[in-house]
This record gives sequence, C-alpha cells and structure tokens, in this order.
Amino acid sequence: MSDSNKTDFTNPSTFILLGIPGLEAAHVWISIPFSTMYIIAVLGNFIILFIVKTEPSLHGPMYYFLCMLAVTDLVLSTSTRPKMLSIFWFNSREIDFSSCLTQMYFIHSFLVMESGIFVAMAYDRYVAICDPLRHSTILTNLVVAKIGLAVVLRGGMVVLPYPFLARQWPYCRTNIIPHSYCAHIAVVKLACGDTRVSSYYGLFVVLCVRGLDMIFIAVSYIQILRAIFSLPTKDARLKALGTCTSHLCAILTFYIPVLFSSLTHRFGQNVPLHFHILVANMYLLVPPTLNPIIYGVRTKQIRGRLLRLFTH
Repeated sequence: MSDSNKTDFTNPSTFILLGIPGLEAAHVWISIPFSTMYIIAVLGNFIILFIVKTEPSLHGPMYYFLCMLAVTDLVLSTSTRPKMLSIFWFNSREIDFSSCLTQMYFIHSFLVMESGIFVAMAYDRYVAICDPLRHSTILTNLVVAKIGLAVVLRGGMVVLPYPFLARQWPYCRTNIIPHSYCAHIAVVKLACGDTRVSSYYGLFVVLCVRGLDMIFIAVSYIQILRAIFSLPTKDARLKALGTCTSHLCAILTFYIPVLFSSLTHRFGQNVPLHFHILVANMYLLVPPTLNPIIYGVRTKQIRGRLLRLFTH
C-alpha cells in the first residue's frame, strides 16, 4: 500500500492549495478585504502608469522607476490573487504542477525585481540630493533603461533555479500544499528527497540578494541624510527630506512584512500556521496596494495631475 502511494505522488500532475488552513470557515469573509485590496492595487498602479505616460513633465528617472515599480506590483498581485480568490469563493483548490512552478517563479522573481527597483530609486534620490547639478547627466534615459534591464535580468536569473530544482524532487508524501499560493518553501517541504540544495539556495537568495539590497539602500540614505542635515536652512532641509518620504514609506511597506514573515518562519515555531500564511499574503498584497497611494498622496506632481484628471 505504501509503495502505491509513493508511486502516485512522485511528480504529481496537480497540487491542492488549502487556502488558509484553520480558517476555512472564514474564507468568504477574508476574501472581502483581499479582493478590495487587489482592485485598489490594479486601479492605482494603472493610474500611476497612465499619469506618467500622459504628463510630459513626469518623464524623468524617478518616475520611470516608479513605472517599473507599478508594473512589478501588478504582476505580483495578479500572479496570486485570482487563484486565491477562486479558492475562497469557489473552492477551486487544484493547480497544475507546471502552473504551480510557474506561479512560484513569477512570485519570487518579481519580489527580487521589486527589491532591485527600490535600490535604483535610492540611487536616484542619492544623486538628486548629493549631486543635483549632475543628476540629469548621470541618470540619462539610456542609463535608466540599462538599470531597468539589469534589475529584470537579475530577478529572472537568480530565481530560475527555484522551479528547476523543485521539478526534479520526488513528491512521495502528499500533493496538498497548506498554503494559499505556491511559495517556494511550501512546495519544497512536500518533497521526500534530500532538498537541502533548494533550502540553501533559497537562504542564499534572501541573504545575498535582498540583504545586499537593504545594505545598499541604507548606505544611500546615510549619505542622503548627511547631505540634508548639512544644508544651511531648515526650509531647505525639509524640502530635500520631503522628496525622499514617498520612497522611504514604500521601502518600509515592502521590507517590514518580508522581514517579519522570515522571522516568524525561523523562530515562531509556536505561531499558528494560519498566522504564517496571512503574513505571507500581506507582503504580496500590501505593497502593491499602498505604493500607488503613497506616491499619489506624497508626490506633488502626481497629485496635481490626478486632481486635474478627476476634475475634468
């Protein structure tokens, strides 16, 4: 009997996503804020893209990076929300094996891309404040395009081993994923072989990619703050600091849920499973929802163009 079960689950044709285990009775209620946030994320990021495209005064490095961020947020939201809502509303839990690995690849590669975009935006703020006279000559359209291409290639290449490694493991335990989407670690835990390569590589990506990104951002902002506090007047300091607040808020909404989720996975052995999964969903849904709101409210040019758009 055990041999037949082992054969059945080796390279399964489908996985079963449980949604949020332990909160099945509340799936419909949970879907209300999730679907609302998804709608806000899609509309907000499309509005940002539309405003930047139609307003010539916004055709600059900061807003090009903002457009990259909006596209990344749209992909992150759309790669998980529709399937999750189908689980909540229609109990449609099956996902094809290849579709699961594709979803895994898109989630993690675009998370790495988003982290890279925040580094690029920090560099843009650093040049704008620490060397403003050379900003337009340093960050030309060609340089911005090269940075964007580097961010995309890094995200795509670094995460590429995830699905290839996951595909080669034998799945002889079960095909049930106690999660609402195909997270890398949730899929690898189902494998019955020696999956240390996948685990170590996932840890390498977290430490050496996101960790380095956070260090680069921190170094940039140390230099930025030094430049701001060396300005002669309080008004000049506040004005310079105001140009960074949107970016700082977006960074915090991205990195804090990721770090909190990582810490609860490493050290929160007594934390309920549904709490882990809710936190994991937050860092995929909250940043795409809040980023267009943050930039729409805090950026004067976008706010003014948005007001003109709605008043007309």
